Amino acid sequence: MTDLDAPARGAATGSGDRARPRAALPALCLTQITGWGIVYYAFPVLNPEITHATGWPAGATTAAFSLALVVSALAGIRVGRILDRYGPRAVMTTGSLLGTASLLLVAVAPNLHVFCAGWALAGLAMATTFYQPVFAALTRWWYPDHVRALTVVTLVGGLASTVFAPLTALLVEHLSWRHTYLALAALLSVLTIPAHALALRAPWPPASPAAPNDADSTSSVARSRPFWLLAAAFALSAFAMYAVVVALVPLLLGRGYSTPQAAWVLGMGGAGQTLGRTLYATLARRTSATVRTTILIALGGLTTAAFAAIPGPYVLLIIVSVVAGMVRGNLTLLQATAVTDRWGTTHYGRLSGLLAAPATTTAALAPFASAALTVPLGGYRAMFFLLAAVSVAAGFIAPWTATRPVRRACQ
Repeated sequence: MTDLDAPARGAATGSGDRARPRAALPALCLTQITGWGIVYYAFPVLNPEITHATGWPAGATTAAFSLALVVSALAGIRVGRILDRYGPRAVMTTGSLLGTASLLLVAVAPNLHVFCAGWALAGLAMATTFYQPVFAALTRWWYPDHVRALTVVTLVGGLASTVFAPLTALLVEHLSWRHTYLALAALLSVLTIPAHALALRAPWPPASPAAPNDADSTSSVARSRPFWLLAAAFALSAFAMYAVVVALVPLLLGRGYSTPQAAWVLGMGGAGQTLGRTLYATLARRTSATVRTTILIALGGLTTAAFAAIPGPYVLLIIVSVVAGMVRGNLTLLQATAVTDRWGTTHYGRLSGLLAAPATTTAALAPFASAALTVPLGGYRAMFFLLAAVSVAAGFIAPWTATRPVRRACQ
């Protein structure tokens, strides 16, 4: 039994395996909370200010943000292959540079065309710095103890909205939206570029051939019915989940809440993600991959319906947001482990990229589609009920994603 096959003696810190970069996990925790908070969660808070200050239609600015997610989905497939072969250091350092440049371009955009170009560049940054490369890195460095490492980084990353949604709202109260993005770009560069460049320098280990199912070719797995049904379930769930994140602030503003109040509701969802992820290891031990996929996606639909049905009081909305965040937090770990639970680790980067592409694409379409559907549906409340129905549909698909369990030779 090789060191790569052995259980991690140093838990999720890398202390038990000298091949693991000791600084990688804390560095990735820092860069995930910063990257998600600035590149992703700042936009829902700033978008009302952007449209008010520029006169650009909300549908157009939301479509620009959706473009970033489409670019991320398409680029993610190629990024997965590069990660499998070369590791995360060059990929994520380059992504941090791209993220900083994209926000600078967004901040100075004189028109919608340049604004869209900035978000297209941000899509490349998302593909190279968000969870997909992090999951690939931790799965390869920490396997078979990767769930613990993934839990740690997503616990911290889940606080991105909790920290940066209120911070963004505070900044925009004193600065214009453009100067707010400039300040956030500076913070992104200072915290993420050196962290990725310096902390991810360990040798990239070869993939472990621990499971017989790993011998299956990537193409045969990608063509299998469980793979495509799982991709479809994740895609529908992602559409609903990300539409809720982007539309929650406008929903609450329409109910008479202030921007800071709405931002705190959105931000408390991040606290819920952190809380929920502490429970995932227990859930994984007690349920099969298929059962927990079904349960978590269905619960996502219920929390979305709760936002539509409950106008207040404000404290109750905070509670709903925390519960919804708990579900989202578990869904993130569910997707991070979906490939290894079913097909092993050999081609994790490429398979996870393929699996994530439909979900990222629907997530990209979600903000634009939700904004476009709001008027014909008669408001955000009806749209949230529609999103709940989409999650329920995904829950009906989930039971059909079962496959042969991955057998690990050395545990």
